[in-house]
Amino acid sequence: MSTAGKASPMRPLADWPAADRRQLIGVFTDIDDTLTTDGEVPEGTVAALGALRAAGLHVVAITGRPVGWSVPFASRWPVDAIVPENGAMALLPTGEPDANGQRQLARLYQQDEATRARNHARMQEVLAGIERDIPGARRAQDSAGRECDIAVDHSEFAQLSDAQIDKVVVAMRVAGMHATVSSIHVNGWFGDHNKLEGAHWIVRQLWNRDLRAEHQRWAFVGDSTNDALMFHYFEHSVGVANIARFVPHLSDLPTYVTQGERGAGFEEVARAILAAR
Repeated sequence: MSTAGKASPMRPLADWPAADRRQLIGVFTDIDDTLTTDGEVPEGTVAALGALRAAGLHVVAITGRPVGWSVPFASRWPVDAIVPENGAMALLPTGEPDANGQRQLARLYQQDEATRARNHARMQEVLAGIERDIPGARRAQDSAGRECDIAVDHSEFAQLSDAQIDKVVVAMRVAGMHATVSSIHVNGWFGDHNKLEGAHWIVRQLWNRDLRAEHQRWAFVGDSTNDALMFHYFEHSVGVANIARFVPHLSDLPTYVTQGERGAGFEEVARAILAAR
């Protein structure tokens, strides 16, 4: 396991040894403010995902966004899977693209249907209580597409102070939920999954491989506090430059940091990986 963390300052991406980049077999990436720029994923960033796959690497996006929001991207992007809702499930593109460039999707879940239904009902009660009891707290606009978690908007269409965000996190945890803060939302859920556990799970599901035995052959790219577990675990972890906003709140920092922000930063990472192959 990587020892990168708070005590190890982030190093420029140029310090990433070519030998380390050359032995990679896959890349995990966050989506919001890692692939997206001003809420959109630029064509150059999608092309960077495709270039990594064309070079023979596995590419998996892991996000706090809901399954409903993720479907159109999973059907079009050149990725092996999108793992939404912080590791709760996966969308797997299948078959060849149709005339519109879209592929059919398979869905895999970590929880059975009865557990998901029970947890969903409990989470809606918690969410309603947060909106009632914490002034300014409102559910994320993508909430209708969520199956396995809830989200409160703090920076996408609403603005919450750090104190308000902390109150939302506490309310979720008092209810027995896991809670994390992304660059735009506070996410909460019941269950043992998270981004890191979801990464282990999808590698087993898709390739029957043990990520524990080969985590040094994977890289992770992210930008915010809900990526801290991934930054800690992966020696080859990279923060896009806009991670600077979250550095004071991160328990673990990535090993490297890009010069570019958001999608441009991810494209920088892709170029660095491809240049070493």
